[in-house]
Amino acid sequence: MAATTVDYKASTTLPKFGQRHMVLLMVCILSMITYLDRAAFPNASRQIQAALGLNSIDDLKLALTAFNLAYALFEIPTGMLGDLFGPRLTLIRIVLWWSFFTGLTALVGYAVAGVTLVNFGVLVVIRFLFGIGEAGAYPNITRALFNWLPLAERGWAQGLVWTSARIMGGLTPFLWLIFVTKAGIDWRIVFLGFGLLGVVWCFFFSRTFRNHPSEDPHITRAELDYIDKGRTGDTGHAKLDKNLLRMLYHPNTILLCAMYFCQNFGWYFNLNYLPSIMSDHFEVPSGDWLGALFKGGPLLLGAVGCYLGGWFTDRMVRRWNGKTAARCIPGVLGSFLAGISYLGCLWSLQNHSVVGFALFIALTGFFNDLTMAPTWATVQDVGGKISAIVAGTMNMIGNLGGAIVTYLTGAILTHSKEAYAASQGLDLSQLAREDLRSAFYDGYQLNIMMFAGVYILSSFIWMFIRPENPVPGSGLESISPIKAKEKP
Repeated sequence: MAATTVDYKASTTLPKFGQRHMVLLMVCILSMITYLDRAAFPNASRQIQAALGLNSIDDLKLALTAFNLAYALFEIPTGMLGDLFGPRLTLIRIVLWWSFFTGLTALVGYAVAGVTLVNFGVLVVIRFLFGIGEAGAYPNITRALFNWLPLAERGWAQGLVWTSARIMGGLTPFLWLIFVTKAGIDWRIVFLGFGLLGVVWCFFFSRTFRNHPSEDPHITRAELDYIDKGRTGDTGHAKLDKNLLRMLYHPNTILLCAMYFCQNFGWYFNLNYLPSIMSDHFEVPSGDWLGALFKGGPLLLGAVGCYLGGWFTDRMVRRWNGKTAARCIPGVLGSFLAGISYLGCLWSLQNHSVVGFALFIALTGFFNDLTMAPTWATVQDVGGKISAIVAGTMNMIGNLGGAIVTYLTGAILTHSKEAYAASQGLDLSQLAREDLRSAFYDGYQLNIMMFAGVYILSSFIWMFIRPENPVPGSGLESISPIKAKEKP
């Protein structure tokens, strides 16, 4: 690392809880807040529909899609900011931005002097701006971890980051049940509180995090040496040059983007539409603890998958002294088994088995998330000092898949509802809530079959990704394969 005037603590003993662990703790908390705010909107869909006078979840498809679209489009620019100027200020800007629009969501349908402050059109704009705010969070987390962690801890750390996200996303239905349904707290107040959490995080993060270990006065010399010994590549700021363009059409970049498109294409159903299928099709009560578990199942079981995927990929890096098999084996297996689990969801839907559907949809989350740590560790493996840009590129394409499927899922459900109404000789306005089970049945079947096929395609793409082959501009190109595989 570059010379510095920081006076390090002189201890020669590697601490059990060092500054790199503090960095990991802060980004894990950020990951939890990210999914708390992201999952709040689908779980509040009933209240938001009532506030806007809407009928069902498919009426919100444009607002749901607006987030995914903005989140995708601004991944590369925000990832680039982190690589050029460091993740510290970039992450603070990101969190303050999205926290503001989380709080602003509380005004949906709220009227003052007969004027609605946030109607449906304004809500779509707010969701788009919220997506701009969240864009770049995970690419910059990835860059921060590349700066702070040695090779053999990357998968474990990325697994913990995603485990934190999934736990909080899975707990959000329970929090909604506790605070809104049971305690009777106005859902608007809850949104304001969620927004405030981000502001609090920014305060503590600004006081504890530095872009590089060499800038942190609290790190010991032993920990700094340990991080340096286990590092491969340059951690300096990236530069705007022709290498960034070459990175975009490198085979690993293309394959990572295609794979992540498929992963997000199936996964976003669990976040955006699962609460509604449980309520409308399986008639799970919104104030029921078991219902909250069913709605949060893919994220809660996914948290286990994230952790196991991270543990496995790092263990295999150490054991096999290489990265390709260690990253790709859980990717292939996880994607394939997620697709098979969706076929189980289809069987459960056809047999109207709520327990079976809840189990298989939770397994889709588990198997999908076995791939998360290997995926984001691979980004560090090939991205080096442009990890945030590579991650932003991959996440942009992945979330374009999420935007497409969010709108497409809703459009298929709308078509299914219209076909049902026509077959019954009814106008859409005449459909009661109890009619939605039959109205959406064909639409849910088609969506689930589509998700199964896309996941199986993802498992095929994983077979061609090569984490040992860095992209141009990564700062890793001059490192020999043998040196890159050395244990810290």
